[in-house]
Amino acid sequence: MTDERTKEFGREIFARLDRQGPILFTQPWLEDKLMGLGMNDPALKVQLFRFVDTLPYLKQDSEVCRHLREYLDEAGDKLPWWTRLGTRLIPRHGLSGKLLATLARSNAERMARKFIAGSNVAEAVEAVHTMRTRRLAFTIDLLGEATITEAEADHVQKQYLDLLTGLTREVNAWPEEPTIDRDDLGPIPRVNVSVKLSALFSQFDPIDPEGTSRAVCARLRPILSLAKQTGAFVNFDMEQYSFKDTTLRIFRDILTEPEFRDWPHVGIAIQAYLKDTENDLHQLLEWTKNTRKCPVWVRLVKGAYWDYETVISAQNDWPVPVFTQKPQSDANFEKLAEFLLTNIGWLVPAFGSHNIRSIAHAMAVAEQLKAPSRRFEFQMLYGMADPIKEAIQSLGYRIRIYTPYGQLLPGMAYLVRRLLENSSNDSFLRASFAEGLSEEVLLRNPIQSIDSSFAPRPSSLEKTAMSDVNGQAVAKTTEGSTTNNQQPTTNNQQAFRNEPLSDFSKEVNRAAMKAALDSIRGQLGRTYPVVIDNKPQPAAKLLDSVNPSRQTEIIGKWAAANNEQANAAVASSRKAFDTWRETGVEERAALLHRLAEQFRTRRFELSAWICLETGKPWRESDADVGEAIDFCEYYAIEMVKLAATQHRDVPGEDNLYFYEPRGVAVVIAPWNFPLAILTGMTAAALVAGNTVIIKPAEQSAIIGAKLMECLQAAGVPPGVANFLPGVGEEIGPTLVGHPDVALIAFTGSLKVALLINEQAAKTPGGQNFVKKVIAEMGGKNAIIVDADADLDEAVRGVVDSAFGYAGQKCSAGSRVIVLEDIYDQFLNRLREATRSLTVAPADEPGCSVGPVIDAESQDRIRKTVEVGKREAKLEYSHDVVALSDQGYFIGPTIFGDVPEGSSIGQEEIFGPVLSVMRAKDLDDALRIANGVKYALTGGCYSRSPSHLELVKRKFRVGNLYINRKCTGALVDRQPFGGFKLSGIGSKAGGPDYLLQFLLPRTITENQMRRGFAPETGVGE
Repeated sequence: MTDERTKEFGREIFARLDRQGPILFTQPWLEDKLMGLGMNDPALKVQLFRFVDTLPYLKQDSEVCRHLREYLDEAGDKLPWWTRLGTRLIPRHGLSGKLLATLARSNAERMARKFIAGSNVAEAVEAVHTMRTRRLAFTIDLLGEATITEAEADHVQKQYLDLLTGLTREVNAWPEEPTIDRDDLGPIPRVNVSVKLSALFSQFDPIDPEGTSRAVCARLRPILSLAKQTGAFVNFDMEQYSFKDTTLRIFRDILTEPEFRDWPHVGIAIQAYLKDTENDLHQLLEWTKNTRKCPVWVRLVKGAYWDYETVISAQNDWPVPVFTQKPQSDANFEKLAEFLLTNIGWLVPAFGSHNIRSIAHAMAVAEQLKAPSRRFEFQMLYGMADPIKEAIQSLGYRIRIYTPYGQLLPGMAYLVRRLLENSSNDSFLRASFAEGLSEEVLLRNPIQSIDSSFAPRPSSLEKTAMSDVNGQAVAKTTEGSTTNNQQPTTNNQQAFRNEPLSDFSKEVNRAAMKAALDSIRGQLGRTYPVVIDNKPQPAAKLLDSVNPSRQTEIIGKWAAANNEQANAAVASSRKAFDTWRETGVEERAALLHRLAEQFRTRRFELSAWICLETGKPWRESDADVGEAIDFCEYYAIEMVKLAATQHRDVPGEDNLYFYEPRGVAVVIAPWNFPLAILTGMTAAALVAGNTVIIKPAEQSAIIGAKLMECLQAAGVPPGVANFLPGVGEEIGPTLVGHPDVALIAFTGSLKVALLINEQAAKTPGGQNFVKKVIAEMGGKNAIIVDADADLDEAVRGVVDSAFGYAGQKCSAGSRVIVLEDIYDQFLNRLREATRSLTVAPADEPGCSVGPVIDAESQDRIRKTVEVGKREAKLEYSHDVVALSDQGYFIGPTIFGDVPEGSSIGQEEIFGPVLSVMRAKDLDDALRIANGVKYALTGGCYSRSPSHLELVKRKFRVGNLYINRKCTGALVDRQPFGGFKLSGIGSKAGGPDYLLQFLLPRTITENQMRRGFAPETGVGE
């Protein structure tokens, strides 16, 4: 019955539509035709939108022409013929180039004006007054999303306050229009403003919902107070999925406060394309009825971030939060609309859609439930689907227009997203107006259009159970669940997939991390011994491991091995080598798979140890464990591939090519990736058939002990892996120079690596081989920022690269080379973004920058900063006085106008110190970037296809990252390692890494016997 009535309403809306379009040959007609030409060709659409998005950054006319030509050339043969022909006519400079640039800017601005109501309060007032003459209500949306500085967040707050003041002063003085100023319960606010919460706090982060809510509410309260005082309505917008739960929390937090608890003129957007929205609405209803006891509005929309959500889910191997077919979202919209209309006394609906079927269904359900037509409303976008608005309005329903307002620059991003959304193949507007599908097709029940055969590959997270810190299953997942889980791996698995990182926007993962931290704090102070032959050894000397965030907190005591124990470890490993070498590759790979399972079972516990012992924030610690799992799984799979003997047989002769292990391997690991790198080098050596002496860094010896615990739990045989914590200067020479050590795998400083390489090159008596040294030694990594770069992305990426884990990564971006056209603009935003970071102990979830590792590092970095003050201009230094007595904190520091030959521009610092350099042009930037002795990582932010091609060719580093941060390499996806003085091994986590741990052999056997050979099958 409801479905038939829905179709009746839909047919009535269609009957009232004016689909004649604009008058022939007028400006609106021409614009529509040009828009249609672009929207109907996918390749052209994407390239034009990329150009429109970049256009505001292009200052020179020649740059406008160049970018347009490059974007169109990039699509090549995918473009229609007339576009390819026109591309050749795009001028490069001169008067014609100036005319084209002027035309491009004016057309883009005209297009923006079509969808953006104004750039100041006066223009906004004029726009909403025009709408009022058409009896349309409005909600103003201030353009711009997440801010990256606290100064920007303050400015956004001021914009909201100014907007409310200016609008209410004008709009509230207008004569009453009952059809839009009242509902069935009385007057409703004329001024309606939509607020994006992420714009009110630069560090908006779901990992710290309490801190985020506190900071957002501090800026939100004055806005709500002014709205309440002036009689305005405020709606909370919904953004990406990871922000959803935090947004809902803030909504509940602030509206439960006494000042706003009984204020009815407030609402929140809810997205129907999310699988868990139904549950969110049930919780919102319960809170509204039982806690707040005052109704709220709910703007029900389909959602505008579908591509973003699906890409992020695919990149992280997380459950896809959105429905993967549009009819599923449409069906869910109808289901949720019925829920809202059923509970209209508490959740007042505003249906945001251009889909006539969705609108008609809401009308039909409202009629069936006898819901007053003035108690709910329909909302649509400014500048789109005006005929639908007029048709619905003619039926007696209130229409509110979602009206973007703001400057062109942030407006372009909004404009591109809206146009892509409404010109997609699944768009109702495209289907009804551009493609002219029949009414019956457009009004079909979406349930009938769902393709049940469509089954996207499930994420590994949708298959398995999550374990708590004690290894007990605490949650089972189904499709669309929100817990973070780890995939089980069988020994015969052939396809490698990266271990998903924990999604800390989920409460279950935040709770697990907090529980792990609480649990291991009850284990502090224990003693961790040397382990040889799987047996603990007597401690010759005990040393303390200190929490760098809280230097009075002793994590534990570890036994520092002496040279006698070092020799004993080598002897044990040498004794075990022959048996381990002959152990089948399947069993060696199985050990790594079992080790990975140990890590999964103890994931949050290990993350907590990393957080406390090395001062890594939550996400960094979790990623450390995830990378350790990846190394185990990847090397196990790769070794099985390598172990297959290669045959190069000919008649009468068999030729075999295969690998065998080198012997005893010494693994010397750094503290900055205390589990990941230590595990990676150890796992590679073990699965290749070598026996291993595990020597962790002094600062992270307890995490090394946890690795040994996991190895023993996984069943490592005695002597195959020996745990030898110790002071490098004391036992290092013994291990490196020992004649029974065949291989040294080292990650650390350049100075130590070169010393190891020099010592290992010697061949003392009794050593009948040349030692193999694998070393990764750090970098002085540069990020180039081109003149057309997206500065929001570039600033955020540079800050993350430079100050993530307090700059203590060999991959950290320690130089940023900025083209002089945007140097000042970039530096100003960089300074403010850095000022906005939260420096705090690493175990606090809101920590942006934690401590450096120890007092020695702290002192060294301080001295480097003093040198920098003499060499360059100190642009910013974060004050950490309040934390100076608590831990080893160094505030993020920025130097500007750094000479390329200065020590801070050339030498690795290994701390939160960033050098900013000017470049005349891209060639100059590349020269500066390559002008150091390292070649590890690099980055470039640019939107010019030709510039990016030049960077790919000429920026000579091991790992180059385009338009993203230069840290965070993943096993297999981005094998990691550099050259020059950054590395003398191969890329860790890549297909050739295991070869460094192996020796190739060839065996040739003559099968000829007195003139005949056995049947070989060769040539058959």
